[in-house]
Order: sequence, then structure tokens, then C-alpha cells
Amino acid sequence: MKTLSFEGIRSLMLPKTGSHKGQNGRLLIIGGSHLFHAASIWALEVASRVVDLVHYSSVPENNEIVMSVKKQFRNGIIIPREEIDAYITEDDCILIGPGMVRDDETKILTHSLLTRYPDKQWVIDAGALQMMELSDIPRNAILTPHHQEFAGLWKKMVQAGSPYAEAESDEDKVRAFAKTYHCVVLLKGMTDIVCSGGDCDGGVCVPGEVVRINGGNEGMTKGGTGDVLAGLIAALSCYNDPVLAVLAGSFINKQAGDALYKTVGPFYNASDLAAQIPKIMRRLFIYT
Repeated sequence: MKTLSFEGIRSLMLPKTGSHKGQNGRLLIIGGSHLFHAASIWALEVASRVVDLVHYSSVPENNEIVMSVKKQFRNGIIIPREEIDAYITEDDCILIGPGMVRDDETKILTHSLLTRYPDKQWVIDAGALQMMELSDIPRNAILTPHHQEFAGLWKKMVQAGSPYAEAESDEDKVRAFAKTYHCVVLLKGMTDIVCSGGDCDGGVCVPGEVVRINGGNEGMTKGGTGDVLAGLIAALSCYNDPVLAVLAGSFINKQAGDALYKTVGPFYNASDLAAQIPKIMRRLFIYT
């Protein structure tokens, strides 16, 4: 087990000088519900600052809300749910789950998409994470549970007859889950825990190696900060190895929260965090 420092994410690929529209990432966000409107919009808010093009698909009222503020999101395109398939085919990464509720509609949609497009890069969060079947997890998918959500995933895994049922520490459980389902797990907390059980590209990670990312503060317990993190990781995954995208997203997100804490204490919200992230990325990757 190791603790991540900036050196561990220095190789992160960023938009290149001289590149053209669409070459720096195309992301599809599927989220929101009749009950939760803001969660998927927070993910959209940060992702639109990182990639060239964000496609956003939610329930009709969420689509209308985003359309009304669309001028804030460069190159954002609002699409109805019935047109998702066409955009999944062309986009680099798909984030599913922010703001989706735990109901049959979420379960059916998540199952359908994950099983029909197993070769795409997926980031599975929140409602979709809670309602998916573990057997549907695509190889190298990124899962972003908080501790309560991971407890639910672990329970399902044990009930399925896992040989790792006796694992006790969070690190051992995350390692076992990632190995079993060949995915990347980010267990969110005061210390984030990351492990990959899938394919590793270019020496970015060692399968089964657990990495801890320290930082953050009590201001990051507010609703929406996890959605910001999911949006950032999904955006970075459009043109980076998924493990590197997770490590960098976690590190940058915590750095942004700590920077805000220095100026306003814990009195900031998810929108503040989304706005702070580009400043942290500029400082880390341009002036170091």
C-alpha cells in the first residue's frame, strides 16, 4: 500500500497546444431524476471545464433546467434518453448515476447500457452504483462508492459466494472487490482508497496495489461534492488511463477542497468546489 503524492499523477495527459475541437475528450453524462436535479448538473459543471464536449442526458425537467443555463457550458449538448445509444457509440467515456434514484427504472437502464456496451469506459456512481448487478460491471469500469455504498456492494459480493468474505480492512475489501470484478474502485472518505483489479496501461499501476490519497476537510461532506469528483474523474478518463484518471481526480479534488478551506473554512459548496478545480489544475500542471 502506498500514499499518493503529486509525483504519482505528473504524467496526466492534458489538452494539447494546437489540438482541435473534439480531440481533448467527449463525455456523456447520464444522471438526474424527478427527485434529484442538481447532482448530475454538478458533474456537468466540472466536466465542461475539462473536456471539449459534454453530452448530457437526464429526465425531461432536468434537460430543461440545463438547457436554460446552457450558455455556461461550452460545447454542451442536451440529448433525450431515447437517443443515448448514438452518443455512447461516439463518446470516449460515460458517467452514469449522479442524481439517479434507487428504483426499477434506474436498475433497468443501468443493466441495459452496461451489458450492451461493455467495451466502453464507464464511470459508475451514486444511484446506478447502488442498483446495478455486480455481474454487469464492465472490465476496467470505475466505481466511486462512499463507505455506505461500498458496504452494500460488499454485501452483494459476499452473498454471491466470494472467497474473500473474511477480509476485514477497507484496503483488503477494496482490493478483493477490484480483483473479483476487474474494475477500478475509489472508496471515498477522508482518505480515499483506490485499487485496480483490471488492466493497467503503461506502468500507471500494479493490479492489486492499494493507493491512499490523503487530504480534504469537513467542508467536503456536503451534498454534491461527490458528484463533482465523479464528473472530474469521468472527464479525465476520456483521454487518460482509468487508474491515472481516478488517482488524479481524487488528488485534485482534495487539493481544491483544501484551498477553499484556507479562504472560507468549511463554508463552501459543490459549485465552489467545481470552480476551484481548474485553478488547482493550472497550478499543479502548468507552474510546477
